[in-house]
Amino acid sequence: MLDQQHGAKRNKMDRLWAMTVFVRVAEAGSFSRAAESLDLANATVTACIRNLEQHLEVTLIHRDTRRLHLTEEGELYLQRAREILGRIEETETEVRSSLGELRGPLAIEAPISIGHALLCPALPSFAARHPAISTAVTLSNQPHNLIEKAIDVAIRMDRVEDAELVARPIYEARYVLCCAAALAARLPEHPGELDPRLCLGLLPEERRTPAPWLLERATDEAGGSEQLAIAPRGPLMFNSSDALLHAARQGAGVIHVLDLFANRLLAAGDMVQVYGDWTTQAKTFYSVSTKARAGSAKVRAFNEFLGELIAAERRPSAARSVAVKALGKR
Repeated sequence: MLDQQHGAKRNKMDRLWAMTVFVRVAEAGSFSRAAESLDLANATVTACIRNLEQHLEVTLIHRDTRRLHLTEEGELYLQRAREILGRIEETETEVRSSLGELRGPLAIEAPISIGHALLCPALPSFAARHPAISTAVTLSNQPHNLIEKAIDVAIRMDRVEDAELVARPIYEARYVLCCAAALAARLPEHPGELDPRLCLGLLPEERRTPAPWLLERATDEAGGSEQLAIAPRGPLMFNSSDALLHAARQGAGVIHVLDLFANRLLAAGDMVQVYGDWTTQAKTFYSVSTKARAGSAKVRAFNEFLGELIAAERRPSAARSVAVKALGKR
C-alpha cells in the first residue's frame, strides 16, 4: 500500500514535469531550444513528450523538418497546462512570501553599457539582501527571446512591442553633451559653431558612421525653437558608451551620451556638462518579463531593487553644468 502511494506521488510529479517540458517546447517552437533553456539533453525532452503522448493516448505535436505544429488536442492541453502551472507558481510564491523567503535561480539580461555602468556594480547588494536567490546575468546588445532563453527579467530600451511581454518603464534618460573641464574652456558659445572634429561619435550596431546629435532650444514663449544636428567627425568613434566616457575624461573630445551613464562622472567632477540649455532626445528604459513570470516573487524583488537603484541616479543638476559662454570669453 505504501509503495502504491509513493508511486502515485511520483507519477503526479512526473506529469507536472512533463507539462512544464511540453509548455516550453510549445513556446520555444523547437525541441532543441526547449532543451537548451531547460538545461537538458535533446533526447530527454523528446522522450518526455513521447511518454506524455503515450500517457494521454493522443498526439500533441506534429513534427516536420522545419517546425512544430500543435494538434487540436495539443492546443487544448497547452492552455490547461499553462493554467495549472501558473496556479502552482502562484501558490509557491504565496507560501514563500508568507515565510519571508525568496529563493531559486533568476536570469537577467541587460544591455552591456547599463550592465557596466549601473547594474553589475549594484548586484552584490541585491545578493546580500536575497542570499537564497541565484542571479545569472547576461550582458548583450542583441536582445534574446525571453521565452526561448528562459529569461526572467530583461532591460530594454525604447520600444517593447511583443504582446506576450509585460513592460514596466523604469527610467527616461536624455542625452547630455559633456567633456573634460579644460576642453570646455575652449568651446564656442553656440553648439552650431562646435568643430565636428572635436566630437567623438557613438556607432550604432553594425555601422561605421556615428549617429548624429540632435539638439533643440526654445527661442520664445510662443513655441518657437531652434534645431540643430551635429555630425561627429572626431578622431575616435566607439560602439560603447563606456569607451566614449573614458576617452572624454582624458580630454579627447566632446561626447553625446545618455545621462544614465554620465551622471556619476559629472557628480564627481571628472567631467562637465556643456550646452545644458539645449534639449536632447529621450530614451525610455523598461524592465521586461513574460506574462507568466511577471508576478513571481523573485521578479518583483528584483524590480523593486532596480527601482531603488534607478531612483538613486539623479540627472546632473545646474551646478554640474558649465556655462560655455563665460569660459569661452576668458
